Amino acid sequence: MNNKEFINELSGRTGYTASSTQKMVNTIIDALGDAFQEGKPVSIENFGNFEVRKKMERIMVNPTTQQRMLVPPKLVLSFKPDEEWKSKIKNQKQG
Repeated sequence: MNNKEFINELSGRTGYTASSTQKMVNTIIDALGDAFQEGKPVSIENFGNFEVRKKMERIMVNPTTQQRMLVPPKLVLSFKPDEEWKSKIKNQKQG
């Protein structure tokens, strides 16, 4: 589902126009981004948790040259879905 399809689906469910729905989604994304920039976790009830985590530095080996390189530490965004969503997806039939 791309952005346009998502906005159309959401506006149909909420009854708002597509443009006001797009503004609402942009506002939510901006608020999430601000929280992530500050290192704050974001928990969305019945959906899951977003958290900025620090990956430690590590040594990587290039498989072609066998050269070892140090990969510096970095911040990554992680998501842990709600247990109910995990079980729904796990039990979903593939077809």
